[in-house]
Parts: sequence; C-alpha cells; structure tokens
Amino acid sequence: MNASTPAPTLADDLAVALTLAGEADLIAMDRYRAQDLDVQLKPDRTQVTDADTRVERMIRDHLAQARPGDSVFGEEYGTTGSSSRQWIVDPIDGTSNFVRGVPIWGLLLALVVDGVPQLGVVSAPALGRRWWGATGHGAWMQPDGGEPRRLAVSGIDELADATLSYNSLKGWDEAGRLDQLIGLSREVGRTRAFGDLWSYMLVAEGAVDIASEFDLKPWDIAALVPVIREAGGTISSVDGAAPMADDSILVTNGLLHARAQERLSIA
Repeated sequence: MNASTPAPTLADDLAVALTLAGEADLIAMDRYRAQDLDVQLKPDRTQVTDADTRVERMIRDHLAQARPGDSVFGEEYGTTGSSSRQWIVDPIDGTSNFVRGVPIWGLLLALVVDGVPQLGVVSAPALGRRWWGATGHGAWMQPDGGEPRRLAVSGIDELADATLSYNSLKGWDEAGRLDQLIGLSREVGRTRAFGDLWSYMLVAEGAVDIASEFDLKPWDIAALVPVIREAGGTISSVDGAAPMADDSILVTNGLLHARAQERLSIA
C-alpha cells in the first residue's frame, strides 16, 4: 500500500474475510469424509489434516495479495510479518470432529488491530451456517442459501433459567475447576456440551446463555470476540481478564456474566 492508497475500512476487511470463508468452506467440504484424508499428529498430540493446511495456505496466499502490509498468525504455520494489523487463523476449529465425521467444525478468522479483535468470521459449512461480526457493524448469521439475520444474545437474567455449555469435563478437571463447574451446573436450568465453536455462536444467537472452557489458544478465541460483543454479550477469561489473556474463555449474554464468573472462580 503506497501513500496515495487509502487505508482499508473495516467493511473492506470484512468483505475480504467473507470471501476467504467461502473459499475455505469449499476446500474443507471437499476433504470432509474423504477416504484419502491425510491425518497426522502434531508434537502436541493434536491432529492436523491436509484440509487444515490447504485452508491456511489459501488464506495466507490471498492475504499476501489483498493485505500485503498485514501480519498473519495461524495455527499451522505460525506468524508471518509484523504489523499492528494481524489476521489470526484457525483453518479448521474442531479438527477431531472433522476427522470423525461430526459436523461441528469450521474456520475461525479474525482481524486484530493494536491487540484488539475488530472482526471475526466463524464458518461451519457442515452445519450450513456462517457467523460474523465487526466493531460497529453488528453480528450476523447466514444459513446456507438464506438471508443474513442480525444476532442478539438472550435476555435470561436468572441462573435457574439459563442453559450452560461446558465443552469438556476432562478439560475442566485438568484445569482444577471441575468442582466449580459442577457447582454452577447445579444452579442452571440446563447443561449441554455442544462443543467447540458452536457453543459460542449459540450464545450469540440467544439459544445458549453461558459457555466456557479451558486449554484454548489465541486462534480459538480471537474470531469469537467481535461476534459475541456485537451480539450484546460479554467475553472474558474465566477469571475476568481480557480474552486471550490466558487459555480459558467465559462467554455469556452479559446479564449472567458476573454470577457465572463468581461460581467458576477459585476462592
């Protein structure tokens, strides 16, 4: 970008991100349930497939042309460049689901400016849904072939009426918070473990009121932040720090955030 070229607006960046999501969906769906899917174990014992690497390479190649001055931080290939504008990529969140044929998986793509997530796209083609949010532009969900609809969190203000999605009991146990989770589960009206990206998008849709988990990386969190905030919800670490400050996340409709955080904290 030269001095005479105007800086892209957030709306411009969102258009780029949605284009990338469409391309990512095509690549991933072509490999979903493929008989020749290549699955490897990374050093941390998590799975990576040829779909993960193909999607991330495509996004990096496109951004190198469309946003050459921006940096990119991805799950599979690390950090490229140095800029106050950074794209954070999880090419397939829920790779284990992808491998097993469970449809809860998808792209997480965020634009972080000066350390703050300003734009997020979450695309789950096997579920037939795409969500996005950008600061000042609202949060939206589009079903396959349908019109986008604006998202808003629920108005549930009592724990006894709330639905909680907790993701993984093992993760809570390893974090030393299983007792706290069980305590909260006894107070809410309903508990489920929808898992991965879907739990948080259900909060943005107003279908779930509290969602939380541990053992996350920045690429698991960044894209969720603008969607949740623009839908009227609250997102933090379990102990109330800023998102991405540690490996945990607590997402609520806002009305229940303080009470959920209190229940999940270690005194």
